[in-house]
Amino acid sequence: MNWRGTDMSGITSVRNANLQDMVTMLRDQQAAKLDVVAPATALRSRDGAIELSGVDPVFDENGVTVVNGLYTPTKDADATIAAKLGIGLKYLRRLRAERPDLYDANVNGLLHGKAKRTAAGETTVIHPADDRSFLLRLFRGQEGDHGVMRALLSDSYGIIDNLDVLTAVLDGIRQADAEVEIRSCDLTESSMHCKVYSPGVAALAPHFLGGYRNPFANPDLEAQRREVAAEIDGVRRLAASEGEGYEAGDEPVVFAGFRFSNSEIGDGAVTIKPELFVKICRNGLTLPLLGLRKMHQGVKMEHGSVTWSRDTQNKHLAVITAQTRDAVGEWLSPQFLTARIEEIEQQAGAPVSEADKTIKVVGKRLGFSETEREGVLSHFIAGGKLTAGGIANAITSYSQTVPDADRADALDDLALSAMALVK
Repeated sequence: MNWRGTDMSGITSVRNANLQDMVTMLRDQQAAKLDVVAPATALRSRDGAIELSGVDPVFDENGVTVVNGLYTPTKDADATIAAKLGIGLKYLRRLRAERPDLYDANVNGLLHGKAKRTAAGETTVIHPADDRSFLLRLFRGQEGDHGVMRALLSDSYGIIDNLDVLTAVLDGIRQADAEVEIRSCDLTESSMHCKVYSPGVAALAPHFLGGYRNPFANPDLEAQRREVAAEIDGVRRLAASEGEGYEAGDEPVVFAGFRFSNSEIGDGAVTIKPELFVKICRNGLTLPLLGLRKMHQGVKMEHGSVTWSRDTQNKHLAVITAQTRDAVGEWLSPQFLTARIEEIEQQAGAPVSEADKTIKVVGKRLGFSETEREGVLSHFIAGGKLTAGGIANAITSYSQTVPDADRADALDDLALSAMALVK
């Protein structure tokens, strides 16, 4: 995959990539990253792009990079701009689409304040300029193109990049001496998500899965999943692996696993959480309340290019490695898997007599959109398991057809809550 100017479609968003593809993409991103700290007065919005001026060039392994210039904000960058400047996000996005001149006026007015000259030639400040400094996470532009603005963050934001997190987690798995497979990886403009399972740790879940059919045997639902998965060539291997389900009565059915995620520009956290993996349909039922969350902890930075103490970074990453090692030792064990299945099976068998009504009520309680409720209903019907467990599986199979990997991950976290709501 090649980096081409501000065309981010092939490098910042992908679903169901394999580990090799993910590493390649993250290395490409790493080479294009540019992080600088600048005062608010060095930023100005022009035609909806953010212009930097008065910022010193960056000297790094890529040579000398001139930072001053125009950067096109991503949609996630607009969210950080809105948050930092106190502008409504929907309003700001509408201005970008319909009135870029007012987008500029709002952003510049809040960054630079307002002053007027009196008749005597004196300057009166009506609204003072923003006196803060910000960390700007950027991608370099190429060949005269605009760069890309990924985020406007606090100058105390602690950076832990996706590639470092991936390396640290894999090291934790190695230290735990666990037999695992990385089953898929997702990448968005703001986050990385990777899913892991242990083929050697499996158990039956008769109430949860008994009578459950693979919803992707429905050609329409399978087409939706393949459409999401077809974003990169490497995902062609996913299509080849389909049909690996088990015939009724074959074992194993549920595998122990976990998933991990990192936010480079969003909520600033590394998250590791256990997961039950149903291989027949590639559903992943996460157990978010048992997971681990490590916030990115930073210190206030000086103006200019951002340089990090490798020793400080290594300390942060060593914690992630150690947490992964300990979590893998616990979560990828037959005892943990059996205990979790027993807990889930107590609720999984609750019957669902009015699917449409039940999913509507559950979806409303959990904040599903109308499109999401309809999608879950389609997967529930296709799965043929008319129970609370069937609803949980419908959510985790529907999530595989959602293009936004961040939302898909959030839906998987809600599956157990949905099951508990069925009375």
